Amino acid sequence: MTEMLQSRVGNDHVMTPDEELADGVYDVVVVDATADGDGIHLELTILGGAHKGEVVSVRATGSAIDEVDALAMPGTLRVENGVPAFTFDE
Repeated sequence: MTEMLQSRVGNDHVMTPDEELADGVYDVVVVDATADGDGIHLELTILGGAHKGEVVSVRATGSAIDEVDALAMPGTLRVENGVPAFTFDE
């Protein structure tokens, strides 16, 4: 399960609810990861398209990957009806 925490452009602009990430499929890379109870908090940078360079914060559960191994891993972020689902690319 993945929960969207926030999205931002660069380091200072946090997207408002009106600016939510549109439904779609995004290629991403993990730029930061922190263990968070039964899950992991991930900072993902979008690699292409209209949102290229934006950083999205998500909290994911159900992954056996630890925070160090997650760093710099590519993945796919799917947003459907505003609900994100993140998977690591293998």
